[in-house]
Amino acid sequence: MRRILYTFLTYTIIGLLSGVYYRELTKAYDFTGDTQLVVVHTHTLMLGMFMFLILIVFEKLFQLSKYYLFNWFYYVYNIGVVVTVGMMAIKGTMQVVGAHVSPGLAGIAGLGHMTLSAGFIILFFLLKKAILTDPIDGKPYQK
Repeated sequence: MRRILYTFLTYTIIGLLSGVYYRELTKAYDFTGDTQLVVVHTHTLMLGMFMFLILIVFEKLFQLSKYYLFNWFYYVYNIGVVVTVGMMAIKGTMQVVGAHVSPGLAGIAGLGHMTLSAGFIILFFLLKKAILTDPIDGKPYQK
């Protein structure tokens, strides 16, 4: 429970700081065009903060962290979020400062999205197991 809470707090701080970073960087460079930095703030808050806010409720209800799949989900999902949001921040910063943006960044961001998808799939199986298991004896519910 503590790990989920601190992850929620971390993504909240990063999400808010990314909004400040976008505003200050574009102001410093008098940038008025389109940039990937616009969506870093919302992606961090939704994929990071909001996701773990929901997981706090599921943890309280189903004790997800007691299941083997939870650690797999936690690490795979967080790697996906960090890679995706990180590449968006790098690309957006390069766009604002006028640097050449390599197409390879899109490929790495795509890997981040695939990792996020894998995290969601693991979460689905984790929730399925937690919901269909009797909390008293740990056995599956009978049909």
